[in-house]
Amino acid sequence: MEGMVAKWYTTNTGKSLDEFSKLARRIAGQLPRGSTVLEVAPGPGYFCIELAKLGGYSITGLDISHTFVEIARLKAAEAGVHVDFRQGNASSMPLADNTFDFLLCRAAFKNFGQPVRALQEMCRVLKPGGRGLIIDLRRDASMESINHAVDQMGLTAANRVFTKLTFRFFLIKTAYTKPQFEHMLAQANFGKVDIQEVDIGFEISMTK
Repeated sequence: MEGMVAKWYTTNTGKSLDEFSKLARRIAGQLPRGSTVLEVAPGPGYFCIELAKLGGYSITGLDISHTFVEIARLKAAEAGVHVDFRQGNASSMPLADNTFDFLLCRAAFKNFGQPVRALQEMCRVLKPGGRGLIIDLRRDASMESINHAVDQMGLTAANRVFTKLTFRFFLIKTAYTKPQFEHMLAQANFGKVDIQEVDIGFEISMTK
């Protein structure tokens, strides 16, 4: 996403800031202070910023969108926290091997052009024993459950309609099934993988 589309997405997702704060607290409860953290495709950077507010972590956000990188850097500065937001492709990360203790990819994996390569890159940049977490939509989620989830996002009536249409005609079509994820993960080098169905999506834990 670039330009006005990225700015629209930033405004819409910003209305769910409590969800990012909740996720940041949950992850922080699992990570020792001083851990190195990478978010792949952070968009406007909400999760990274909320985690940085909790202190004690070295956080990097890598996004292919120049607009999102600029927005995320500005929001981090406004929040008074430091996050290293960089521009880069998930399938060819400009990051060193064995760098991160934890990696998050939320609501973005289904958009990657080279998903297997992205998984291999995630494994490469994690330290031995490091853990990754992918949170994303699952293809077999019902439209009834998706509509209910959208209704909980606090959007205006017009944005609710637009978001539901986006899920129905775009996002659900690019999402993956559990067998598809299993097939892709088998081509990466993780030592342990766990796929859990949660609401309308998956939570996929990967340990190097």
